[in-house]
Amino acid sequence: MPVSTTDPYDILGVASQASDEDIKRAFRRKASAFHPDRNPDPDASQRFREAQQAYELLIDPERRQAHDQRRQKHLLDDPEEVAGEMFEAYLDECEE
Repeated sequence: MPVSTTDPYDILGVASQASDEDIKRAFRRKASAFHPDRNPDPDASQRFREAQQAYELLIDPERRQAHDQRRQKHLLDDPEEVAGEMFEAYLDECEE
Protein backbone atom coordinates (compact mmCIF):
# COMPACT_ATOMS: atom_id res chain seq x y z
CA MET A 1 0.00 0.00 0.00
CA PRO A 2 1.55 3.35 -1.03
CA VAL A 3 2.17 6.04 1.54
CA SER A 4 -0.41 8.82 1.16
CA THR A 5 1.75 11.60 2.50
CA THR A 6 4.94 13.30 1.49
CA ASP A 7 5.62 14.78 4.91
CA PRO A 8 8.85 13.22 6.20
CA TYR A 9 7.61 13.24 9.79
CA ASP A 10 4.56 11.21 8.79
CA ILE A 11 6.62 8.86 6.63
CA LEU A 12 8.89 8.01 9.56
CA GLY A 13 6.07 8.16 12.11
CA VAL A 14 7.72 10.74 14.38
CA ALA A 15 6.57 14.04 15.85
CA SER A 16 7.94 17.30 14.48
CA GLN A 17 9.84 17.86 17.72
CA ALA A 18 11.51 14.42 17.57
CA SER A 19 15.18 14.25 18.48
CA ASP A 20 17.84 13.05 16.05
CA GLU A 21 18.00 9.79 17.97
CA ASP A 22 14.21 9.31 17.62
CA ILE A 23 14.50 9.97 13.88
CA LYS A 24 17.37 7.47 13.52
CA ARG A 25 15.43 4.85 15.46
CA ALA A 26 12.30 5.38 13.36
CA PHE A 27 14.30 5.19 10.15
CA ARG A 28 15.98 1.94 11.19
CA ARG A 29 12.58 0.46 11.98
CA LYS A 30 11.12 1.51 8.61
CA ALA A 31 14.24 0.49 6.69
CA SER A 32 14.16 -2.93 8.30
CA ALA A 33 10.47 -3.37 7.54
CA PHE A 34 10.60 -2.18 3.92
CA HIS A 35 14.06 -3.16 2.70
CA PRO A 36 13.50 -4.90 -0.65
CA ASP A 37 15.77 -7.80 0.37
CA ARG A 38 13.58 -8.54 3.41
CA ASN A 39 10.10 -7.57 2.19
CA PRO A 40 8.64 -9.19 -0.97
CA ASP A 41 5.81 -6.62 -1.21
CA PRO A 42 5.97 -4.80 -4.59
CA ASP A 43 5.62 -1.44 -2.79
CA ALA A 44 8.44 -2.18 -0.35
CA SER A 45 11.23 -0.63 -2.41
CA GLN A 46 9.23 2.57 -2.95
CA ARG A 47 8.43 2.85 0.75
CA PHE A 48 12.07 2.14 1.60
CA ARG A 49 13.16 5.01 -0.71
CA GLU A 50 10.57 7.34 0.86
CA ALA A 51 11.85 6.51 4.34
CA GLN A 52 15.44 7.03 3.21
CA GLN A 53 14.62 10.44 1.69
CA ALA A 54 12.68 11.48 4.78
CA TYR A 55 15.59 10.47 6.99
CA GLU A 56 18.11 12.36 4.86
CA LEU A 57 16.00 15.51 5.05
CA LEU A 58 15.30 15.36 8.78
CA ILE A 59 18.77 14.39 9.94
CA ASP A 60 20.36 17.42 8.24
CA PRO A 61 19.75 20.40 10.59
CA GLU A 62 19.64 23.02 7.81
CA ARG A 63 17.32 21.04 5.55
CA ARG A 64 15.10 20.16 8.50
CA GLN A 65 14.82 23.81 9.56
CA ALA A 66 13.94 24.86 6.00
CA HIS A 67 11.30 22.12 5.80
CA ASP A 68 9.82 23.12 9.16
CA GLN A 69 9.58 26.75 8.01
CA ARG A 70 7.81 25.73 4.75
CA ARG A 71 5.50 23.46 6.75
CA GLN A 72 4.60 26.28 9.18
CA LYS A 73 4.03 28.72 6.31
CA HIS A 74 1.73 26.23 4.57
CA LEU A 75 -0.30 25.82 7.75
CA LEU A 76 -0.63 29.58 8.14
CA ASP A 77 -1.38 30.22 4.45
CA ASP A 78 -4.24 27.74 4.11
CA PRO A 79 -5.41 26.32 7.43
CA GLU A 80 -8.61 24.84 5.97
CA GLU A 81 -6.68 22.81 3.40
CA VAL A 82 -4.24 21.61 6.04
CA ALA A 83 -7.06 20.65 8.39
CA GLY A 84 -8.71 18.69 5.57
CA GLU A 85 -5.46 16.86 4.80
CA MET A 86 -4.98 16.03 8.47
CA PHE A 87 -8.54 14.73 8.74
CA GLU A 88 -8.15 12.56 5.63
CA ALA A 89 -4.88 11.14 6.96
CA TYR A 90 -6.61 10.37 10.27
CA LEU A 91 -9.46 8.58 8.50
CA ASP A 92 -6.99 6.57 6.42
CA GLU A 93 -5.21 5.46 9.59
CA CYS A 94 -8.52 4.46 11.20
CA GLU A 95 -9.34 2.23 8.23
CA GLU A 96 -6.07 0.28 8.52
